[in-house]
Amino acid sequence: MNTPQALQLNPENSFSISSSCPAFYSPSSIEELANIAKAMDKPFYVLGAGTNTLFVNNVTPAIIHPNFHGIEVKDCGDRVLVSGQSAENWHEFVQFCLNRGYYGIENLALIPGSIGAAPVQNIGAYGVELADVLDSVSWFEFSSQTLRHFTNEQCHFGYRDSIFKHALFGKGIIVSVTLSLSKTWQPKLSYQGLAQLGADASAEQVFNQVVQLRQSKLPDPKELPNAGSFFKNPVVDEDVFNTLQQSYPDMPYYPQRNHQVKLAAGWLIDQCGLKGYRQGNVGVHQHQALVLVNYGQASGRELYQLAQYVQQQVKQKFAICLEPEVRLLDSAGLIHLTEVNN
Repeated sequence: MNTPQALQLNPENSFSISSSCPAFYSPSSIEELANIAKAMDKPFYVLGAGTNTLFVNNVTPAIIHPNFHGIEVKDCGDRVLVSGQSAENWHEFVQFCLNRGYYGIENLALIPGSIGAAPVQNIGAYGVELADVLDSVSWFEFSSQTLRHFTNEQCHFGYRDSIFKHALFGKGIIVSVTLSLSKTWQPKLSYQGLAQLGADASAEQVFNQVVQLRQSKLPDPKELPNAGSFFKNPVVDEDVFNTLQQSYPDMPYYPQRNHQVKLAAGWLIDQCGLKGYRQGNVGVHQHQALVLVNYGQASGRELYQLAQYVQQQVKQKFAICLEPEVRLLDSAGLIHLTEVNN
């Protein structure tokens, strides 16, 4: 087993927050995972590429950083099963599939992070979710020290949600993810920004358009530390939406199942006059209100307090409580974004 060691985590998170962990493990085999499971007697957190986590305090729990690499392909006639180990870069995995004519995840290009984190969040963008193409997940269970396999249905996917956030949280680690992709190209262009490509658009054109759109909207975390979209797009009942639309007829919306409507969190924040808002070392990005940024030597607590303020302003104006998409971590583990009282 690799020896646990304290580590400064600035390079391990896209917010570039200064924090340290009491022990850092980077297993690259099932045997190492089993040994870590035997020795783990303290709170821990599984950290992938660190692109969706905010370290709120100066100290985190022990960190397990999976280091499993490799991609395997199984031909299944008109479809193909592509398995990626958890530490593989997601965007590079999308490119790998595109270059070989395996279709279905072009709309998910340039989403930061690792393959292992993708099912946890059920990542999604431009009208496609991971749940649309996921075949199965291989997951190492600490208690039994065995590898278990979960089908798409068993993952209990929801909007930015899965079983790995709930019943299985803290009980194991995703080792690999298998997708079922098509060899026949069928574009999905319903989302804003893609429709203008036309029905005969190639997979490469869709991929390039998604990359261009994301780069135009989201700042590069290497230049301006951030974690992309900080908040989830809220989903409300139709009656709530209808009431809001009477006051805000230009409000963007996306009909969902079960008489619900998804709203644009960035638009809600923008309507509160917060685009470009700044509090010391942190702020709301000037071009994309859904992104919170670290302008310098910000602490995790400063970003947490800014998120509280944004949440408060949106609730006051729209009676909607935004939930973070970014995962918030203190020394004991994951925490919630607590609303600020007036």
